[in-house]
Amino acid sequence: MKRILVALDGSPRAPKVIAAAVRLAEMSGANLLLYHAIGVSPDLPREAWVEADSFADVLVRHARAGLEELAKGVPPARLEGIVTSFASPRDGICDIAKERDVDLIVIGSHGFGGLDRVLGTVAAKVVNHADRNVLVVRTAL
Repeated sequence: MKRILVALDGSPRAPKVIAAAVRLAEMSGANLLLYHAIGVSPDLPREAWVEADSFADVLVRHARAGLEELAKGVPPARLEGIVTSFASPRDGICDIAKERDVDLIVIGSHGFGGLDRVLGTVAAKVVNHADRNVLVVRTAL
């Protein structure tokens, strides 16, 4: 295994997901690529984030800062990079996994609350749509 994509969302579970990915990378000799999909509400006018660079920049800076904080828990020799993109989480994770030719996607599970029962969790969507293996890290808070 050479490359592991770690899909993170800034939730309180993220440190546990990154810790599991680091352990796996250390055992397999793989490098980690940390990823955060930046979602934009469909109600937000397109012009607000396409034409207004400052709005998009704020979202990217915020997502990147969260990943950089989590990256402190990754041995420098194992960190291949930090990536953000404007995408739905499922599409962004699956697309970046293909683009970067990762061997495995690591993602955290989430509580199966009311809305998740109707719409499905991001982890479930990635498991069902990714063209490569996915490890779902079960965490308890």
